[in-house]
Amino acid sequence: MRVLLIHQWFAAPTEPGGTRHYELTSQLARRGQECVIVASNLNYATGKRIVDGRGLVVEQRFGDLRVLRAYAYPSVHTSFAGRLVSFFSFMATSFWAAMRVRKVDVVMATSPPLFQAASTWLVAFLRRRPLLLEIRDLWPEFAIDIGVLKNPVLIKLARWLERFLYARATHFLVNSPAYRNYLTGKGIPAERITLIANGVDPGMFHPDADGRAFRDALALDGKFVVTYAGALGMANDIETILRAAGRLRDQSGIQFLLVGGGKEKAHLEALARDMKLPNVAFVGTRTKNEMADVLAASDACLATLKDIPMFRTTYPNKVFDYMAAARPTILGIDGVIRDVVDAAGGGIFVPPGDDAALADAVQRLRNDPGQARAMGRAAREYVQEHFNRHVQADQFADLLERLADPSGCSTREPPVPEVRQTCA
Repeated sequence: MRVLLIHQWFAAPTEPGGTRHYELTSQLARRGQECVIVASNLNYATGKRIVDGRGLVVEQRFGDLRVLRAYAYPSVHTSFAGRLVSFFSFMATSFWAAMRVRKVDVVMATSPPLFQAASTWLVAFLRRRPLLLEIRDLWPEFAIDIGVLKNPVLIKLARWLERFLYARATHFLVNSPAYRNYLTGKGIPAERITLIANGVDPGMFHPDADGRAFRDALALDGKFVVTYAGALGMANDIETILRAAGRLRDQSGIQFLLVGGGKEKAHLEALARDMKLPNVAFVGTRTKNEMADVLAASDACLATLKDIPMFRTTYPNKVFDYMAAARPTILGIDGVIRDVVDAAGGGIFVPPGDDAALADAVQRLRNDPGQARAMGRAAREYVQEHFNRHVQADQFADLLERLADPSGCSTREPPVPEVRQTCA
């Protein structure tokens, strides 16, 4: 069986970014399956080219995994209009690359952005293959709520495109239980929705490592290191972290690290300078492979989003990485991810946007390192049992095999609509 996935921001462990799709698809070969991924030639976190070579498409190989890097205009971090230009350019080149792939049994789209899902639908339609539509974030709702998408005409068009794709997908894959509820609220039958939550490969992180080399490189010896790892964008509420750091600026033993890139990075760096924060360091993007050392060098980790109701539906990738690294999470996000951290006993919840509560949580963990370590150990045990990527990869393969069998006579038991990997 061959699966075709179009995913503009696909990332391998050698690149910055989430590696959910690499981890799920790279294990298909042992099931006798093949996956071809059509992805952008740019990395989302950095905006820089990933591969060398000329032409609209450059091929990469990761073992048995084949990745076709299609050209996208390098303007994703310049402006809203620039993002659209990058999205639309990839729509065209990804369609061309996908139609060149020979035998295909299942076509998979992932959103956001919805634009790549539109080109994937066209590929599935022309090739008469089932379309698996994965919802990773509720777009365009998130974009509207944070104010990125304001134009009423564009909002109307985006919602029309969402309805169009939802009506034509063969099956839906979601990574949060709240997204399943969103889809059923749109009239999509529950039996057409499968939940395979965001998760983590525990083997990528070493809970007993101390990240000594990373600490030495940044002169962090003796510091209580609090790390945020992820996108530096409008939605991520990094300003609350900076305000919390401001409250702790006189405590020389505490250091905040902001690891990542994004459209707001330059603005946030300027803001930190204006606030005169000696305890904040922007250390740039790191590959997924490097994140093991970054988190090993950390004593606690941060996850924040703006206080928007729709963000209560999301399962951020970073939280599962923190938990697998056996580090306590200071969580400034309410909703379903809070349920996970609370069930694990793996961290401290603070109200979104509350910099005073965030600063207090940092002090609490610094003053009680035994509690911090216990939270980290409990968090790792919980994700190993409930959000293990190896288990999820088998469930993903089961779903693809069921969709690829046109007769409905697969010898495997079909996966249940909800993969029970969460307490939510």
